[in-house]
Amino acid sequence: MTIADSKKAFYNAFPHIIPPVYRRVTDELLVELHLLSHQKAFKPDAIFAVGLAKVFRSFTKGYRPEEHLDSLFSALCKSSGFDPGSIREESREILEEIKTTSLKEVEDWLKNKGVGAPTRLGNQLNQLADKNNHYSRLTAIGLMTIFESTSTGQSINEESKQDLIKTLSETYGFSKQRLERDLNQYSTNLEKINQALELMKEAVLQNRKNKL
Repeated sequence: MTIADSKKAFYNAFPHIIPPVYRRVTDELLVELHLLSHQKAFKPDAIFAVGLAKVFRSFTKGYRPEEHLDSLFSALCKSSGFDPGSIREESREILEEIKTTSLKEVEDWLKNKGVGAPTRLGNQLNQLADKNNHYSRLTAIGLMTIFESTSTGQSINEESKQDLIKTLSETYGFSKQRLERDLNQYSTNLEKINQALELMKEAVLQNRKNKL
């Protein structure tokens, strides 16, 4: 399949108008999934699933009509050969496994390539250590989401984030510069879309006042 094929499949599955604030994000995610589906060394594992589900939730915040979100997610996944049901389920199960653990425990599991971790996460981290695996931005975001979803994850700070990047770089062979770039870009884009949503809310309120 070419990118044109993936886009055609997406728009056939989701024949609705996408609000402008979400259109660029949707297109970028569509292209990203298409490219990943063509990487022979890429494995759509549970950590990738956590990252994809997180990115979708984050960048569709405030989307209307809300009832279109399930079909939008399904169309994005299926247009590049991914199973939306499996992605949602794997993401849910991984996050459920670690919600009562601490940041320190997850750090230790990461450093030891999954040793001591719950079975599902342990297996995923062990597989992630395979140097033949293809790195993806969504995997990095999935790992950060796992980090943030622990019982003490809400207290994560820049120092903890840098410790995570260092561990991933040293233990899994990921490029430190690329990790920093991908995670910082994710945070920046998330901030931009939140600002855009706030401006939209203000514009709607102002329009209502003008009509009074």
